[in-house]
Amino acid sequence: MAGRIEGRTAVVTGGCSGIGLATVRRFVEEGARVVIGDIDDAAGEALAAELGGPEVVTYVHVDVTSKDQVDALFRTAKDTYGSVDIAFNNAGISPPEDDSILDTDLEAWRRVQEVNLTSVYLCCKAALPYMLEQKRGSIVNTASFVAVMGAATSQISYSASKGGVLSMSRELGVQFAREGVRVNALCPGPVNTPLLTELFASDAERAARRLVHIPMGRFGEPEEMANAVLFLASDESSFITANAFLVDGGISGAYVTPV
Repeated sequence: MAGRIEGRTAVVTGGCSGIGLATVRRFVEEGARVVIGDIDDAAGEALAAELGGPEVVTYVHVDVTSKDQVDALFRTAKDTYGSVDIAFNNAGISPPEDDSILDTDLEAWRRVQEVNLTSVYLCCKAALPYMLEQKRGSIVNTASFVAVMGAATSQISYSASKGGVLSMSRELGVQFAREGVRVNALCPGPVNTPLLTELFASDAERAARRLVHIPMGRFGEPEEMANAVLFLASDESSFITANAFLVDGGISGAYVTPV
């Protein structure tokens, strides 16, 4: 069924690549007007033009760790399209400097926390007043399967940040459930995105250790994650909030993975 979010306004951070890009495309297919927040200006402007221009898609340069820029991003959505109905707070990083706690220095820890966790706090804080005024809205925050289980490959700050995203999403989902606003955490397994491709290029052995733990025997695709986000953003998930929505190929359900 097409048009599941027809006429609604969505804000997507990290919308120029990976899961964010696939979700922007999916949202437009389903009738939404989308404001993309990213730092890749060339890709953002090209994507907005490709998908229909300012009547459908607007690109905004945003540093998601800056409160002023995040506030401006959501204000643009409201001023341009008249509402803020969906927030997909997806921007994140997974740098190689983030490794075992024994090897990850404080600067690397703080950078990942700022981009992956503080940005979600800022985006939720910016989106909620619009949604509470409307008495409706859906917030989807990108967490990870490592928010619910230990990772075979340590990325201490990444794992901690995604655990924080999941906990914050649950808290907000409970707090605002009777105000018409739903908040859920998308928890992907390893996904075939530029982040994963970069990991394979830099450390094939480390990346390959991820694949052996996936019961389905493959990585997820960005489009599969986008379909999950669409479900959480639409009225089809109207009784789902404060939820860890696992889309992980069975990782979290496996005790021993057959090979």
